[in-house]
Amino acid sequence: MINSIILVAATRLLTALLLLFSIFMLLRGHNLPGGGFIGGLIGATGYVLYAIAQGAEATRRALRYEPQNIAMVGLGIALAAGVFAAFFGDAFFTGQWWFAGADPSDPDDKGLPISSVLVFDIGVYLVVFGSILTLVLALEEEV
Repeated sequence: MINSIILVAATRLLTALLLLFSIFMLLRGHNLPGGGFIGGLIGATGYVLYAIAQGAEATRRALRYEPQNIAMVGLGIALAAGVFAAFFGDAFFTGQWWFAGADPSDPDDKGLPISSVLVFDIGVYLVVFGSILTLVLALEEEV
């Protein structure tokens, strides 16, 4: 923990901005560079900065959940996205699409496409986010 009033004040804003940017990278990653891995790294970076400024205990309180639990939930989500294809008779991790809000009377309106690939990326995001924070907070508490 560093006793700098400027760092403590700036950390709150930077953590929020990094989390927002990480979600942008997560959602952008399907068709462009980005995705769950880089999004999870960016999100974890925000909390690493918070841990440097505020300490590991304050960071655990800000997270509200243990980072190991976040990683385990992410692993379950990623696995569920892979198994989802089996319900349609496809191979493991075959991408499936659902069109939310499609108008059945308009053949041109397919609605908002949601893919099982996005669900997998969200799982990867949570695994990376939780894993990095588990390691960093363990190291921070050792010092």
